[in-house]
Amino acid sequence: MTWEGTVAGNPHHSFVTFDEIMNFWAAERPTSSAFEQNGRVTTYAEADRLTRQMIAFMQSEGIAKGDRVAWLGKNSDNYCLLYMAAARMGAVMVPIGWRLAPREIAYILTDTGAKIVFCGEEFADTAQAVAADVPAKPAVFEAEMVRREAARHEPAHYDPPAPDEAVLQLYTSGTTGNPKGAVLSNENLLGLRNPANDAGLRWGFYEDGDCMLVAMPCAHIGGTGLVNIALANGIRSEVQAEFTPVGVLEAIENGATHMFIVPAALQMVVQHPRAAKTDFSHLRYLMYGAAPMPLELLKEAVRTMPNTNFLQAYGMTETSGTISLLPPEDHTLEGNQRMRSAGKAVPGVQIEVRNSDNAECPRGEIGEVCIKSPSNTAGYWKLPEATASTIDNDGWLHTGDAGIMDEDGYVYIQDRIKDMIISGGENVYPAEVENAIFGHPAVAEVAVIGIPSERWGEEVKACVVCKPGEQIDEGELIAYTRERIAAFKAPKSVDVIPEMPRNASGKILRRHLRDPYWEGQERQVS
Repeated sequence: MTWEGTVAGNPHHSFVTFDEIMNFWAAERPTSSAFEQNGRVTTYAEADRLTRQMIAFMQSEGIAKGDRVAWLGKNSDNYCLLYMAAARMGAVMVPIGWRLAPREIAYILTDTGAKIVFCGEEFADTAQAVAADVPAKPAVFEAEMVRREAARHEPAHYDPPAPDEAVLQLYTSGTTGNPKGAVLSNENLLGLRNPANDAGLRWGFYEDGDCMLVAMPCAHIGGTGLVNIALANGIRSEVQAEFTPVGVLEAIENGATHMFIVPAALQMVVQHPRAAKTDFSHLRYLMYGAAPMPLELLKEAVRTMPNTNFLQAYGMTETSGTISLLPPEDHTLEGNQRMRSAGKAVPGVQIEVRNSDNAECPRGEIGEVCIKSPSNTAGYWKLPEATASTIDNDGWLHTGDAGIMDEDGYVYIQDRIKDMIISGGENVYPAEVENAIFGHPAVAEVAVIGIPSERWGEEVKACVVCKPGEQIDEGELIAYTRERIAAFKAPKSVDVIPEMPRNASGKILRRHLRDPYWEGQERQVS
């Protein structure tokens, strides 16, 4: 498969570990900025020394290769340094979504057995309270204090991990109520960079002075993955604590050349009053993904940023991020059929659409999208059965997305085989929400579905049956749920129904609940 607009023969540096990356750029670009946040600049030479000092700090706290350390906080230059320190020594960083409820945080800390929780200042109380309640009783350190304390240590001596050793563990929403930890190695996170550059994909080449805007959450591959890309290419990361439309627009005017954004956030950016006056000339590449992009929104974004190259990225936490791309050449102002696709496999990746017998479907027929890639996780932490049900014996990862591949290799996502809801780029599994609702004293049965939302793509709806003689107040039930799980997972609305639709074996037919809301839509995900 060939790509248009490639850059043949461009030299690039091949890396297989993050330790190698930090050593290289500290020598090659010592005074260039690695991380910037709120005016604080950390050069590559400083990042190299600080991460070695942070390793010494972690060693003094008993952290060794293979141990899990957690982060609870918003995006931070300190998180980037701690993540790289852990990666260089072979500890495994586990960033935890700061919007999660305490019981969800506690589950991840318990599951990982993390020995340390690093946190942002505003999350110290939550981190202390949760850490005291989990079996490992991890030590809690505010990141800014660690940065100061580490600077007093001599840079550590350590044994870097091998390419196939884990450095990052990201938690995905759970199909059965609990999240799963996808274990990612150096090789997973860096394994597609060299094939892309060998193929000459021009968007894979970066120049000194380029800037990656990191505004998506670091607990997602769409956040930490951008840090990986920036570091591997020796450019600066402009780190923003969290996404805001104004923050993105300001960063672009101040020189951000590359960014990734989810559709719901992109809509807020292009429709912000300030967008009409913003100079977008610095922004060369805008990657978008994590949820299907409405065609009209994409056309509006292309009109708003006429000189920006748009790239749709499709992938999963389990694939370390992007495994297919819709290139700039397939984006047009008037719109086209390919802009409805998820693009085609990037170099180094094989994609097949497979039937229920795990055989490849003929082109144009619907089946499950399956991935074979060096970026695929080796498995879920402590979950061999979940790993086996996701990755087959030949190494193909089954995504749970139903799709069609055309004759040119472009993949069109049609539906989800699993019941996952994607709301504003966040993955929500109905089982997780249902578990939070079931304990309500007035609820006899509950089924959670995703319905179309202009703002979020999809939003969560709970369909409930009352216990005899009980009544349910929508606002009260939503508040009840928010006390137990993150607010973004809680239902935005509640339908009280007389009974659940079921098949002959008694299984709830979610499709019957969803269909009225999706009538007239061209696909069953939005």
